Amino acid sequence: MNRTIKWVLIIGGGLMVVVVAALVLIPRFIDVKRYKPQIEAKVSKATGRTFTLGDDLRLSLFPWAGVTFSDLHLGSLPGFEEKDFVVVKSFDVRVKLFPLLFKDIQVKRFILNGARVVLETRKDGRVNWEFKAKSEPGVSKKVPLEVKKSSEDMTGTGLVLKGLTVGEFAVTDGSVVWLDHGKKTRKEISDVSLRLQDVSMDRPVRLTFSARLDNQLFSIQGSVGPTGKALGKGTIPLDLTANILGQMDVGLKGNVVDPAVRPKFDVDVQISPFSPRKLLGAMGKVFPVATSDPKALNLMALKAGIKGDAGMISVSNGVIDLDESKLNISMEAGNFSKPSVTFKCDLDKIDLDRYLPPPSQEKGMEKQPKTAAKQGKRAEKQPKTAAAQVKKKTDYSLLRKLSIDGTVKIGNLKVKNAKIENVHFKLIGKNGVFNLRSMTMALYQGDLSGHGRFSVQKNVPRTNVQLTLKGVQAGPLFTDVLKKDFLEGNLKANINLTMTGDDAKQIKKTLNGNGDLLFKDGAIKGIDLAGMANNVKAAFGLAEKTEETGRTEFSELHAPFTVKQGLVNTANTTLISPLIRLTASGTADLVSENLDFRVEPKFVGTLKGQGDTQERSGLMVPVLVTGTFSSPKFRPDLESILKQKIERSLPDLQKQLLPGDGQKGEPQDIGEQIKGLLKGFGN
Repeated sequence: MNRTIKWVLIIGGGLMVVVVAALVLIPRFIDVKRYKPQIEAKVSKATGRTFTLGDDLRLSLFPWAGVTFSDLHLGSLPGFEEKDFVVVKSFDVRVKLFPLLFKDIQVKRFILNGARVVLETRKDGRVNWEFKAKSEPGVSKKVPLEVKKSSEDMTGTGLVLKGLTVGEFAVTDGSVVWLDHGKKTRKEISDVSLRLQDVSMDRPVRLTFSARLDNQLFSIQGSVGPTGKALGKGTIPLDLTANILGQMDVGLKGNVVDPAVRPKFDVDVQISPFSPRKLLGAMGKVFPVATSDPKALNLMALKAGIKGDAGMISVSNGVIDLDESKLNISMEAGNFSKPSVTFKCDLDKIDLDRYLPPPSQEKGMEKQPKTAAKQGKRAEKQPKTAAAQVKKKTDYSLLRKLSIDGTVKIGNLKVKNAKIENVHFKLIGKNGVFNLRSMTMALYQGDLSGHGRFSVQKNVPRTNVQLTLKGVQAGPLFTDVLKKDFLEGNLKANINLTMTGDDAKQIKKTLNGNGDLLFKDGAIKGIDLAGMANNVKAAFGLAEKTEETGRTEFSELHAPFTVKQGLVNTANTTLISPLIRLTASGTADLVSENLDFRVEPKFVGTLKGQGDTQERSGLMVPVLVTGTFSSPKFRPDLESILKQKIERSLPDLQKQLLPGDGQKGEPQDIGEQIKGLLKGFGN
């Protein structure tokens, strides 16, 4: 028995010596360079491309199995501009051979230098990275059952290794070039460098990566792992920091689970404060957004916890800093083919006016009021030019697939110079219909509440808005928003509007609805209706102007209105004032921005009866309001005044022209009578 074991050991040892000797001696006695032409021919035949290697081709088998070569060129396909698809200046790899038999990978060196890959697309859409395998005639393309089963097993369990160690791993001076001749674009990632240290499955691998995108530096450093022995399966920790162009730092810390099987991730993301303007400037790009405030979008930061897999993603404890604003956000999204999103947003404050286009651009985009409708009529439509007729339609197909349920809170909001506080609303949408619910906000010492509906089920969106205002101070509101101080009072309003379209012009033309405005205890500035009733010349600029500004105080101003196709109409607007009562009727055209109103005031000599509804007597001086929104014009209705004067004086005039029995004297001159009628206009 002992003798048998002895001979087995001798034979086994002898075979081992022979194998080792062969591994050592074969590379020494066999000139690999002699086989270089055959290797190049085989690769060229398999790929359908030219393939060449440099003269520095070496092979070693013991104690390290290794391959070294330089100046590798794999050509591009015929018909492409670039000659080479892949170029490698030098490559050197050393791996221990025997441990591979036991799934223990021990790499002494892996160095790839000067690799260059060119990805090219021709104008006809063909690409140079396609490799079409040629199948032999009569050979089935079906994958054998054993191979399929083995592949499925690998996917389910991951590649199990006993060990993995790498002494030196470096990729240096690499580059990738994208060429798209159809779009006439060229992008290049150059100076690619990747170094790994402490490569092992049992401890974190330190990673350093850097590259230049169109000559702009990008770098990543940190650690990955330990990976465990089942590669691609299990929990893999990450702790990485990326620096972009020296302007922005992005931190990523967390775990990736089963990346090769069913990938999941749970990471904390932190983007340190940076300037979007400076970042794009460093990239040589012009900032794409023109803002009223040139300092807007100059500071941004983010931190959040992000979890997800192939079917969902969630954001928790998200904080976004934008200039002086801070947004807290949480969100969950899933079913990406028909996205379902829930969210909560809480914004402390924001001045949206800073982010709107500059006034010069806004004015350029606005359409000037039409002048053809000077009498309050709509201007005739001008024929559209070919450029105006061609308009790209908005694609709402993604919104029709979206399902959304979220709430928004804003502490302080400024938009179009209006100052709003404590904004709160809920947004629910599905199948292209989005409902704005429970909207409330504090507005100029009052409150605004309402709800709305936005539908994109058809190609042209349709919107419905219902608003209620209570206790709003109209003076500061109109001063801030309209930049005009013309009306004071405590505003109460109910408004219900519908509209279609997605641009201002179309919305104005399709605006329909109704509303009711009630102002209490206020004043109309710039108009002295009492003066108009008392002194026509002074009120309408027919007499010498004084420095005093007109003002009409009122206890109540009530303006019910309707809107049809952008034409606002009021038939019974009323004003109750200590000295006058008035009613107004007319139209305001939102499309042409023209006014056509008639105001009929009734002068009251005393304060007695203020607020009552009794009919009162007094001189009526109707006022016609015409012009445009930006430049209204006021003038007296002289025809109506003259008619009233004649009607009042008609009895006396009849007595003079037709004296009764017993009346003595000659009748007065008719011309003198008419002059007397007109004297009152200046008093």
